[in-house]
Amino acid sequence: MKNHRKRIWLGAAALVALLTVACSHEAAPTAAASSASPASSATTPAPVAVQFTAAQITGADAAPPASQTGGFDGAKAYDYTAKLVSFGPRPAGSDAIHQTQDYILAQLKSFGCDVETDDFHSPTPAGDIAMKNITVKIPGEGQGVILVIGHYDTKKLDNFVGADDGGSSAGLLLELAREMCGAKKQQNAVWIAFLDGEEAVVDWNSNNDNTYGSREMAARLATSGELKRVKAVLLADMIGPKSLKIQRDSNSTPWLVTLVWKVAARLGYQNEFVSSDSGVEDDQLAFTHRGVPAIDITDFPHYEEEGLWHTPQDTMDKLSPRSFAVVGHVFVESIAELQKKFH
Repeated sequence: MKNHRKRIWLGAAALVALLTVACSHEAAPTAAASSASPASSATTPAPVAVQFTAAQITGADAAPPASQTGGFDGAKAYDYTAKLVSFGPRPAGSDAIHQTQDYILAQLKSFGCDVETDDFHSPTPAGDIAMKNITVKIPGEGQGVILVIGHYDTKKLDNFVGADDGGSSAGLLLELAREMCGAKKQQNAVWIAFLDGEEAVVDWNSNNDNTYGSREMAARLATSGELKRVKAVLLADMIGPKSLKIQRDSNSTPWLVTLVWKVAARLGYQNEFVSSDSGVEDDQLAFTHRGVPAIDITDFPHYEEEGLWHTPQDTMDKLSPRSFAVVGHVFVESIAELQKKFH
């Protein structure tokens, strides 16, 4: 099955489950329909009212204390995401994404982070669009770099606020930056990049209409000679949903996938980082195509199967502070393992 944002190969059982979900969720468009044209405001319901603070969420979806998740606070990551979602749809070049950029930069400044911005213009099927990558640079003792990335834009669709798809990755990166900026210097630098323009402006599979921010970053690093410093790239995309099921990505670097899954198993997250495989086209490809080890950590296949991907139902009530805590914990510990590997 091919869709127009990311490509995934499913087994027969998963395909049956996907078709069952598609038939039982009349409001959710098919993959082809959702990417070929914007959702119709006449037939698509507006996003539902949701809880907007992690403190309101109790029970199994509540985040454990940060002391239990390597210092990463899943509740804070959830609340950062809720703030991003409050700006509404955030496609590249929109007024809302400019508000989003201002918010991200203000938060990073309050954390005491060293921040660089890259303002660039991308030719797209809809014309030239101004975009912005935002990168936190946490220095290391050596020359190596561990790069953590995720996107913050949303697909241009009616009533699509992208809580999971575009929101959750940025919320996770903000919490990582809060925890890591000003921490004790490690061997390798850690760069945390908020990428613009991951979503297709018109059609994912047409004329490279996708991953503008990651391709821009990889190209700039290659031109400057800094790309050779990057030891590994960890990509977060769609990591916040309830009933989290993250599959191994076959388009990622095998040894890096193994490292992350060993970390998740050691931490007791086998139910969230599962043993099945999928192949997803995403921002990791801008780096793997240039020979840089990279991994895509995403719940995309599961979220799509539930009929929530690229629909107005991708709202905060579908997300769990605990899921942010689980993924954040795995990121923190995977970064620590990479520091040891490249010491």
